[in-house]
Amino acid sequence: MLETYPWLSVVPPLAAIGIAIIFRQVYVALVIGLWSGCSILAEGNPVKGLADTIELCVNVFKDADQTKVILFSACIGALIAYTQRSGGVRGLIEFVSRRGLITTRRRAQFLTVGLGASMPIESSINVLITGTVSRPISDKLKISREKLAYLCDSISAPVCSLIPINAWGAYVAGLLEGQGIEKPFHMYLKAAPLNFYALFALVLVVIIITTQKDFFTMKKAERRAREEGKVLRDGATPLISTDVISIAPKEGIPFRARNMVVPVATMVGMMIAGMLITGRGHLTAGSGSTSVLWAVLSAVAVGGIMYRVQKIMKFNELTSLFFKGVGGLIPIAILMMFAFAIGQLCRDLQTGIYVASVAEKIISPKFLPLILFVTTGFIAFSTGTSWGTWAIMFPIAIPLVYAFDIDVLPIIASLISGGVFGDHCSPISDTTLVSSMASASDHMDHVNTQLPYALTAAAAAAALFLIIGIVKY
Repeated sequence: MLETYPWLSVVPPLAAIGIAIIFRQVYVALVIGLWSGCSILAEGNPVKGLADTIELCVNVFKDADQTKVILFSACIGALIAYTQRSGGVRGLIEFVSRRGLITTRRRAQFLTVGLGASMPIESSINVLITGTVSRPISDKLKISREKLAYLCDSISAPVCSLIPINAWGAYVAGLLEGQGIEKPFHMYLKAAPLNFYALFALVLVVIIITTQKDFFTMKKAERRAREEGKVLRDGATPLISTDVISIAPKEGIPFRARNMVVPVATMVGMMIAGMLITGRGHLTAGSGSTSVLWAVLSAVAVGGIMYRVQKIMKFNELTSLFFKGVGGLIPIAILMMFAFAIGQLCRDLQTGIYVASVAEKIISPKFLPLILFVTTGFIAFSTGTSWGTWAIMFPIAIPLVYAFDIDVLPIIASLISGGVFGDHCSPISDTTLVSSMASASDHMDHVNTQLPYALTAAAAAAALFLIIGIVKY
């Protein structure tokens, strides 16, 4: 059937994109995309297609690297739960507050940026800790909740996408490896300087803080907070988290910053050590999937031992909390499973080869980075997920590299940048929601005040993707 109707190979990703945009349900979209593709391979038999869909998802775990990334993504939930329940997050808040070093609005905002930049582990825990620590200080210095949410949101995903010693790096490396890219983690690192949206988003944050010059709706919010003392507008409804990323500290325990700092530092250190060990002394040649799994398990183990020695939690409490944390991030692990499965499906259908053959005739490679950036950004904005978007776009875009015989780095960077941009300004994105929760901001106020900044960074990134396409291709 595929030999007769090669265009059928694009039905699964297009179905996934369309359903995700219309219904805002990425998981359902990926399942239907998988089912439609497997049904095509089964010569139009939807029943066999459903059975093959299940088998395809199960076969994801036959790949050791993919399994490690999925396990890491689930286990990071345990680390988030541990650092909160042990009083580590609260201890860091009190430590910073006691020092009394943050006495101006500019310093308070740079504190938020510094905290976010120092934790390139996972976007949700980055936002959670940054917002929770900074909020009391920001309120005291009359910084609007909208501004705090913007700072948290603009640091988390950009930093995590630029310093990939985390699930982001392992996930994208897995997608690249699935498309035949050799040394995928090394290629991710080489593409980082071309991740223009993330870079511009960070630069814009520094410029705004340094000059204290806001614009559009953020300027109005900051004037209200500064002149009227209202960190929230009248009638605003602060968004407060109630899920796994907001676990109260155990009652009756001392709040110690080290109960968060040490496990997090262990994770960062073990990630680097793992890359060096698996790469036989070469950082960029190491296995990202193995390293992130070692890192998170080491961090959880160190945290568990610390809390047990301090008599904060008993062994059965640690075990229960571990599974609660893991359970909270199971949706992310499932998303990864679907992502890897649809990548394999697109290879089986030869979707990328067909799209490449069509694109060769109608698209100049000079415009490819720009087109991919805009397309990926639109899908991520519509669906609220960069990862789900990448699951669809990488299997389509990477074969274009082979078809046009062009440098892969700008293509990788344009996909990552587009995903971060769309996710950054989408009102249904998890990081956007968590930013509103951690800063206790009205969610739509956060979205409306952040959007002009996101579009500014995106415009600059789009211009550079156009220029680099013209220069390199």
